[in-house]
Amino acid sequence: MPRHSVLPMKSTAHVRSKGDTPQDDSAGGFDRLLIDKQFHGELEGVSKGQMLAARTAVKGSGGYVALELVTGKLNGRQGSFVLQHKGTMSKGVHIMHVTVVPDSGTDELAGIAGAMTIIIEAGKHSYSLEYTLGGK
Repeated sequence: MPRHSVLPMKSTAHVRSKGDTPQDDSAGGFDRLLIDKQFHGELEGVSKGQMLAARTAVKGSGGYVALELVTGKLNGRQGSFVLQHKGTMSKGVHIMHVTVVPDSGTDELAGIAGAMTIIIEAGKHSYSLEYTLGGK
């Protein structure tokens, strides 16, 4: 039985990423990036993660996968959880799926399940997380 029904969460984040591999088209146009975010709002915390991205010959098209460990307070509940990203971009149009990895929640976020929407406007990121917190 969930302790909460689906609750939308809205936060903004400062996102920093840095490549840890040189861009090498001989490897198929793959890039690996390290993710470092600071969340502000209903989610107060940080995240660290890694992203693998593929570029194509068409400008604005490609794909990415990523895993990110989020640690902090979500609506006052302390803990951490892992997000799994899968995204594509076709000529500048993004399609992203970001889900909470099952059983990754710790402490007061144990049992968390849900999906995150990433909103990118004018180069700034904001987030909406619809989630449930299951009982043990």
